[in-house]
Amino acid sequence: MSAPQLTPRKRFRSKLGMRVDPALPILGLRDVILTDFEFDFHSHPRGQLAYAASGVIKVFTDFGSWVVPPSQAVWIPGGMRHSVNPEVTSEIRHLFIDPSCLDRFPSECSVVEVSPLLRELISRVADFGEQYSADSPASRVCAVILDELQALKPSLLHLPGATDRRLQRIMQGMLAEPVAERGLHYWAEKVGASERTLSRLFLRETGMTFLQWRRQLLLHEAINRLGRGDSVTQIALDLGYRSPSAFVAMFRKALGRSPGQYFKEMS
Repeated sequence: MSAPQLTPRKRFRSKLGMRVDPALPILGLRDVILTDFEFDFHSHPRGQLAYAASGVIKVFTDFGSWVVPPSQAVWIPGGMRHSVNPEVTSEIRHLFIDPSCLDRFPSECSVVEVSPLLRELISRVADFGEQYSADSPASRVCAVILDELQALKPSLLHLPGATDRRLQRIMQGMLAEPVAERGLHYWAEKVGASERTLSRLFLRETGMTFLQWRRQLLLHEAINRLGRGDSVTQIALDLGYRSPSAFVAMFRKALGRSPGQYFKEMS
């Protein structure tokens, strides 16, 4: 008998993102998100930095999705509709940035590399609570954090979406079953469009070629599975690579490190 299918539980959502108060430029939250929790799409005036101290989370917006592996963070601008969902049970630190500070930061969602200094600062601010005075140690730490956030560098883990229905069908199919060797010819037959048309659409709507988008998808899936503890060999086989070395070569070319080095540096 197969195991019963569990319906994801809706999760209580913090109201910190709704609080507007320039005297409190950053509000922090420490949280653990279980794999069967699910968040609805929502937005709030404060910008949000979600940092995965452990585990892997995915962030969805109307413009695409982002994967957040261990010890990276995702920046979500104020007012942007989004949903944060765990791939595995994840320990998360959230920083909610007051609207009065948002003109310093990007207006687009992005995954960013987090420096060791910022990791420690994020961990501290999550314990400050919802009240602190303007001349307190907490306030001074927040000022340093704001400076550090402006220096963050984008990661390469954005997976843009599309508005064209044919591309949406292709993307949904690829997300459901990511396979390295399934090319554009396969999908052209599935959606009834020429390869040339689909190539133009991918570049126009995502800023990527089909092969670049597929590589991003495979990176997403690989990082999710590495975060769950799957072996490199099993991931390579599941994603359709002819050998683990071919998968490692793709990973290294995209992110500059082997899978093992990547997660070692992020821990």
